[in-house]
Amino acid sequence: MAKRPFIRKQKRKRHGVTFWDSEYAKGGEHLALSAEESEDLAKFTRWLGRQKDEMSLTRQANVLDLGCGNGRNLIYLAREFGAEGIGYDLSTAAIAEAKRASVGLPLTYEARSIAGDLSVDDESTDLVLDMMTSHFLNISEREHLRNEIHRVLRPGGWLFMKTFLRDEDLHTERLLREFPSNEPGTYVHPVIGVPEHAYTEEELTDFLSAKFLIKKIYRSHKHRAHGKARKRRTISIYVQKDPYE
Repeated sequence: MAKRPFIRKQKRKRHGVTFWDSEYAKGGEHLALSAEESEDLAKFTRWLGRQKDEMSLTRQANVLDLGCGNGRNLIYLAREFGAEGIGYDLSTAAIAEAKRASVGLPLTYEARSIAGDLSVDDESTDLVLDMMTSHFLNISEREHLRNEIHRVLRPGGWLFMKTFLRDEDLHTERLLREFPSNEPGTYVHPVIGVPEHAYTEEELTDFLSAKFLIKKIYRSHKHRAHGKARKRRTISIYVQKDPYE
């Protein structure tokens, strides 16, 4: 009897929440997951501490982390500055890990989307983190989130945002070409299976300056070598709610 041809079993794709739950459960199968604080956030806190005419992080500052993952950045702010915080993340596995790592710290977590209204009082927050998170939202959701961040921040409060930068990034050009979405600047992520937006710097600054004062911008480099794509390009932006509002 003739042998049946060998067919390699295809891995079942996991999209959206299922993807992130799987990543945290397996310790990062596709993406690098760390328990250490983001160096970009640490850089922001050092910069903020040097601004003599600006409000810096103080004891018991209130922080909202949108897309907190395993809680590593909130944990850093709680231990370094005595901050209190709330973390939102879609992944129940990530939230469970964050809660385990935050025992004894003044931090709370909720498994939820960052789309829609934020469950935070007006002008009750000193710092909001949006680190590689809101680019998963569509344009109307991003606009609503920006307005909600403005609502919950106290006058003089800060938003630290890190996201993909489209300018000169060959990876983004390829993704937009091969996996197009129905929104300009947005592609469907080939692994996660959800839309993901990449801003140009001009687009991002116009978007944020409608509500905030832009204080500092850092752009990543090493995204090209000898005309070829290397790392994804990112932009970190420090913005403040007008202290006199």
